Amino acid sequence: MQGMTTHFKTSKALKVKKEAGENDPTLSDDELVVMSVRELNQHLRGLTKEDVVRLKQRRRTLKNRGYAASCRIKRVSQKEELERQKIDLQQEVDKLARENASMRMELDALRSKYEALQCFARTVTRGPLSPGKVANTSVITMVKSANRLNNSSPTPFSSLS
Repeated sequence: MQGMTTHFKTSKALKVKKEAGENDPTLSDDELVVMSVRELNQHLRGLTKEDVVRLKQRRRTLKNRGYAASCRIKRVSQKEELERQKIDLQQEVDKLARENASMRMELDALRSKYEALQCFARTVTRGPLSPGKVANTSVITMVKSANRLNNSSPTPFSSLS
C-alpha cells in the first residue's frame, strides 16, 4: 500500500508541475534508475515526444553509468584476488624451491657417503676390484664378506657415519 501512495504522490507531482507550466518532469536520478519499465511508461503518459525521448535517454545514461561502475568494482576486486593468489603461489614456489635445494644437498651428502663406502670396500677386500664388479656388488655385501675374511666382528661404519 505504501508503494502505491508513493506512486500516486509522484504522479500527482508530475501533474502539478505540468499544470504550473513546467516541462521538466520531477523524477530524481535514483527514482529513474530503480523504476520498472511499466512504472516509467505510466509516468511518461501525457508528456511530449521530446520529453519522453529525453527522459528515456537520461534513464539509459544513468543505467549505463551504474553498469560501468559495477564493472569497475568487479574488475578491481578480481585484480586484488588474482594478486593475492599470485602472492600465495609465489610463496608456494619459494617453499618448494627451498625443499628442492635441501633434498639436493641431502642427495649430495648421501652420494658422498656412498662413494666413501665404495672406497672403503675396495680397501677392505683382498685385491683390487674391477669397476664392473664394484658397480654390480652391494657395498654391504663386500664389507660383510671382508669382515668374515678378516674375522673382525665390529664394522668400521660407526666411524664413517
